Amino acid sequence: MSTKKQRRSERFKDRQKKKSTRIVYLIAIAGGVVILLVIFFVILFNALFPPVGKQKQALDIYFSDPQELFLVAEKRYVFKEKDAARQAGEIVQALLAGSKSGNVDTFPAGVTLRDVKVDKDGVAYVDFSSSLLTLHPGGSTAEMATIYSLTNTLAHNVSEIKAVRIQVEGRNIPSIKGHISTDKSFQPDPGLLVAAKDKSN
Repeated sequence: MSTKKQRRSERFKDRQKKKSTRIVYLIAIAGGVVILLVIFFVILFNALFPPVGKQKQALDIYFSDPQELFLVAEKRYVFKEKDAARQAGEIVQALLAGSKSGNVDTFPAGVTLRDVKVDKDGVAYVDFSSSLLTLHPGGSTAEMATIYSLTNTLAHNVSEIKAVRIQVEGRNIPSIKGHISTDKSFQPDPGLLVAAKDKSN
């Protein structure tokens, strides 16, 4: 049987323990609030004061003409990057976004870009998700349009790029849909181009 002194000691310890637990909770809550406030103000600052130097430039993005015989350039404003691969990535995203002037898109909606690498020989390895293979309509005309809209667009806008190799999920592919071989890299074909339409967004 415990004495009064022992009981008082136990009650004191319980109070101290509860007090310590409350302090820990309060510190955790305060820390969470501080983190949320920091994130909020960082997002707000970036929205109000976007990074200086992240400039846009007008470039030619190639789509198919309505007859799907030639490639027509449309002006797009894309972010300017010093690195060739990063610049190529911005350009491919603009191509994937589709035509704004009534021309024919050369990539189906839903295709996403995974990565772009440019080697020392100027070959751009453009890596798409598997949706390129599943969503593409196929046919030699459509496959040619996809290949050469990509190749001409990148080679025209990025001086370091001399040729383009299409990949899917990080691997080389034999073809997009079985009509045009993609076992090699492609060089731009200026003979497919017609005069650019001066449209911008």
